[in-house]
Amino acid sequence: MSVDRAVSPETPTTATAPAGAALVHRPGRWIDNWNPEDRGQWESGGRDIARRNLQWSIACEFLGFVVWQLWSIVVVYLPAAGFNFSTAEIFWLISMPSLVGATLRIPYTFMVPRLGGRNWTIISALLLLIPAIGLAIAVGNPETPFGVLLAIAALAGFGGGNFASSMANITFFYPVREKGWALGLNAAGGNLGAAVAQLVVPLAVATAAAATLNLPLAGWIWVPLILIAAFGAWKYMDNLSSARSDLAGSIAALREPHLWVMAFLYIGTFGSFIGFSGVFPKLILDSFPEFSTFALGPAALSLAFLGPLVGSLARPYGGRLADRWGGARITVCAFAVMALAALTVVWTLPLGNFWLFLGLFLVLFAAAGSGNGSTYRMIPVIFALRGRSMSTMSTGRKAAAALGLISAIGAYGGFVIPQVLNASKGATGSYDAAFYGFVGAYALMLVVTWFFYLRRSTSSVGHV
Repeated sequence: MSVDRAVSPETPTTATAPAGAALVHRPGRWIDNWNPEDRGQWESGGRDIARRNLQWSIACEFLGFVVWQLWSIVVVYLPAAGFNFSTAEIFWLISMPSLVGATLRIPYTFMVPRLGGRNWTIISALLLLIPAIGLAIAVGNPETPFGVLLAIAALAGFGGGNFASSMANITFFYPVREKGWALGLNAAGGNLGAAVAQLVVPLAVATAAAATLNLPLAGWIWVPLILIAAFGAWKYMDNLSSARSDLAGSIAALREPHLWVMAFLYIGTFGSFIGFSGVFPKLILDSFPEFSTFALGPAALSLAFLGPLVGSLARPYGGRLADRWGGARITVCAFAVMALAALTVVWTLPLGNFWLFLGLFLVLFAAAGSGNGSTYRMIPVIFALRGRSMSTMSTGRKAAAALGLISAIGAYGGFVIPQVLNASKGATGSYDAAFYGFVGAYALMLVVTWFFYLRRSTSSVGHV
């Protein structure tokens, strides 16, 4: 399974203990002599420890993504709650969590080696209470200034940072032969949080609200779950004294030109996934207001959650197809489908067919999710091929660092896409110009992928 991995300027490594060394448990749930590559240690208890830490890591990361994406659905209900904001202000509320979350991915993984994976998971989970409670209080008063709401939306970026530290922590626990599966589960659990937030919030704010809208529930309902997750991390997770960070590997990766090429491509895949996840409820409301929510008795349902759900589920299949056919081929196909879907959205929007609109966006989400998997599969292959012609440090270290840095850069797409749509709406009164821009960007990314990784050449990087 291809996944977003640990994100930092210091990509984690593990100082493993000698084979046969016994695990030592110290107060504070610290473990010494951890070596998952030691099969004896792994089979005699290491696997159970790793699985327990993974389970609670998924729970905390899932809630991180929920909080990260809360504003994407909450903004749809602000007018009904008495708020009167411009389109530009709404898009800032949508995009600010992604801007902060992408930036926090870098320092968050410093914390795992310094404070311990368990300790930082507890802290980072409890930090989610600030944006969740802040949202609940702020949206309950229509007089709350826009600046206050924007600051609270920025704090929702804590959830985006959680992904980085969670992935960094779990990579320490598993042997190389099982890292892909473990990190895949961890990533999938996080990504699904975006879909669940957009599914649950409409149901919660309308249920039992009679003729009113109980928008503060969009924040309050997650508070007990956050507390349970933090308690579970405190009770069941562990710190590994063997965790280390690799600053030299990150510096070396930054000097590698292909890091920047792949970061550009990842903005197009993961950036599109997280960016369109954030704006999809708003786009449905603006283009088809009658389909923004569907009544389910006293509750309401928004179909916007289907977008991030499809994108999350498509990601591992992109990695699997890349394993068989090559990452570059699948990435080219993904960009081609994304460009075609975006272009068809513009051309068919005048028809006023919501189900066609929804179907095209689901295709776009599926292609972006598949592209996430295929681009991530390309990165270690590219660095391995480059390493054959360069007598530098371990290509594995550079590749690991590149995976983290690329994933941090790609997350900025979650800020760029809403702001491009905002600029288009403000300048022309429609989103057409933005979508034509996306089509052009995907076409350029397709050409870049072909030029660097598919065309026949004598470079050190061939077909990947």
